[in-house]
Amino acid sequence: MSHAAMVPGLDAALAGTAPLPCDAAGPVFAEPWQAQAFAMVVALHGRGLFTWAEWAQALSREIAAAPAYAGAADDGSHYYACWLEALEHIAIAKGVSSHPDIDALAAAWARAAEATPHGQPIMLENDPQHGAGSRG
Repeated sequence: MSHAAMVPGLDAALAGTAPLPCDAAGPVFAEPWQAQAFAMVVALHGRGLFTWAEWAQALSREIAAAPAYAGAADDGSHYYACWLEALEHIAIAKGVSSHPDIDALAAAWARAAEATPHGQPIMLENDPQHGAGSRG
């Protein structure tokens, strides 16, 4: 089953061509990054990187290990932060990525966010160091 079939409108929301998918109670995701985390997991499962049982086990470990944030807004951020941690760990365990690679990419996104003018989309190309290693 594709992620589009699981959450109608997700593809358009991720492409920025539609608002976040909604159900009768309202938006399915509180923030676009939550939809993207969901879509990445579904896509990587679809490519055979891991089984749903492996994913459930990885996510369960992260939820159990993550401290509950007293007074934190219940917008799903804590849950999807666990999704990202589980995805990082399963990608490393499967040899798709490494801790240093993930850390470097996170740092590049942080630099890009800082370098992006307010109101503009954050793009990796906005990282002042983007492409620095490939310049000759």
